[in-house]
Amino acid sequence: MDKSAGKAAVKGIVLAGGNGRRLEPLTSVTNKHLLAVYDKPMIYYPLGTLLNAGVKDILIITGRDHAGRFLKLLGSGGDLGCRFSFAVQDEAGGIAQALALAENFVGKDNCAVILGDNIFEDDFGGVIGDFRDRKGARIFIKDVPDPHRFGVAELNGEKVINIEEKPSNPKSSYAVTGLYLYDNDVFSVIKDIEPSGRGEMEITDVNNHYIQKGLMRAHFVKREWTDAGTFESLYNANRIARNIELAKS
Repeated sequence: MDKSAGKAAVKGIVLAGGNGRRLEPLTSVTNKHLLAVYDKPMIYYPLGTLLNAGVKDILIITGRDHAGRFLKLLGSGGDLGCRFSFAVQDEAGGIAQALALAENFVGKDNCAVILGDNIFEDDFGGVIGDFRDRKGARIFIKDVPDPHRFGVAELNGEKVINIEEKPSNPKSSYAVTGLYLYDNDVFSVIKDIEPSGRGEMEITDVNNHYIQKGLMRAHFVKREWTDAGTFESLYNANRIARNIELAKS
């Protein structure tokens, strides 16, 4: 008997906007998340993370310049056994601002949010599936050599007590990766935060709200992970993607 029967599903959200300026001139003609990584477009990897976890209802949020290309590439989602919806972020105003566009799509459900340039070797099926009826939030953290590029989790033992966005002097080497789980209250939280000094709505502020309320848990990423926001990390993404595909054969 399916123990999940009758429970609300987790909705999936892939954030694939932004300008990708650190990857110019590659991104002068296309969206970063449509660049090839090994044998498929980059966005297929975060989609795979959600699909492998049983998430079948997925919203893709991107910018206005390339929205039609995502629709042409992905279609309805029927070929992948899921259903895609699409939304446009008119201006690059931060991850939290993009997430706010998903409020009507998520409805009364919980959601799994993943950045469109994140590639994971781990299978998070159990973690994401168990979150369907949970309250609070969850972040996924990874020990990295360059934590200053990311939001950095400050730990007390295994407990996250604070997150600092791209610190010059990180208090740990644990980066907050681009995968997040949130309950339905996240949209109310976003409405209460203010733009940062960068003029963006920071997802770190959302996460710190949950931490301060004692509603945040962290999951440690065990296998390889990378974003693909720089040329070096894009190169690394191809290596990890190749390993993932070879493991299937």
